[in-house]
Amino acid sequence: MSILQVNHLQKKYGEQEIIKDIGFQIQQGECSALLGPNGAGKTTIIKMLIGITKPSGGEILFQGERHDRKRSFIGYLPQHPTFYSWMTGKELLTFMGRLSDIDQESLEQRMNELLELVGLSEAKNKRIGTYSGGMKQRLGIAQALIHQPKLLIMDEPVSALDPLGRRDMLELLKAIKQNTTILFSTHILHDAEELSDKILILNQGELLFSGTLHQVLESHQQPIFIIQAPRVHEWAPKLVNEDIIESIDPTGSFAKVRVKDIASGRTWLLDCIRRLQLPIQKFELVQESLEDIFIRMVR
Repeated sequence: MSILQVNHLQKKYGEQEIIKDIGFQIQQGECSALLGPNGAGKTTIIKMLIGITKPSGGEILFQGERHDRKRSFIGYLPQHPTFYSWMTGKELLTFMGRLSDIDQESLEQRMNELLELVGLSEAKNKRIGTYSGGMKQRLGIAQALIHQPKLLIMDEPVSALDPLGRRDMLELLKAIKQNTTILFSTHILHDAEELSDKILILNQGELLFSGTLHQVLESHQQPIFIIQAPRVHEWAPKLVNEDIIESIDPTGSFAKVRVKDIASGRTWLLDCIRRLQLPIQKFELVQESLEDIFIRMVR
């Protein structure tokens, strides 16, 4: 069942078109990653989904219908959550629960469950001003889930965290995705590969791809040969063949050679190596990662 359906979504500021006629769907139970470089329009889309910004065109449907009160349907974690530092974690969740009209008995049970889930049970009575960045981010997830939303939306949930905090957050999101539909934006492609069932690639307000990780790898992946030998910038330009070679990227002592076909590419490159008498240290066939595909698409 489709939890979220976006049709012909647009956003303009004056004559400048920020979001250009995009459409996608998110199914119940999916974890979807909205990928794009800085300035691609990820946050603008999220603001339209949660109702902060009004679209210039198109429609946003939740379970096939328009919803004026999105708060009851969506849980939201902004990129930089801001809380009252004098509140405790428990007081914040109580406040957010009452805003959602949760009765006291249900709220108490829900708070305890969420504080345990996000690892803040022991810190629930401490002031938020004493929390670390990772603790505040986990508290932000708890407040987003307090009213049991059907869809959790997060804007760059790990971008401001150190490596340990980022790893803790990823493990938490893996647990949450078992029971909650998730849409999160990120420019950290490894996180998208690790967490996501679905990938949405955005650039300059245009949706370049929407599908599963397997689909994006299958439809856009190109074979790459890695060649390592001294003086790479001298011999790499001599491998050019427009019928066989897609691109050559010399980096350090390596050349990353993208070919159009594995068999013909291997034969051509081995012939070049013999002809140029290269003292190669490595000749290896590798597959493109999501990062390789992403960079090529947005360029």
